[in-house]
Amino acid sequence: MAEFMTISFLLFAYLMPTLIAHQRQHKNIGSISVLNLFLGWTFLGWVIALIWSFSDNVEKVEVNG
Repeated sequence: MAEFMTISFLLFAYLMPTLIAHQRQHKNIGSISVLNLFLGWTFLGWVIALIWSFSDNVEKVEVNG
């Protein structure tokens, strides 16, 4: 059970830039996901994807009311 929890946490941490970009409805989610998937293991690629996922290139949602 402990191995499963460790693997789950590491997978979540590895995919965090992709998950953040998806949550924020980032316009470049595909590119962020590819960078995260193929270069995330280098840590530098992961940091770049993480910073990119927080950039202000998101779909604007207008709220009327």
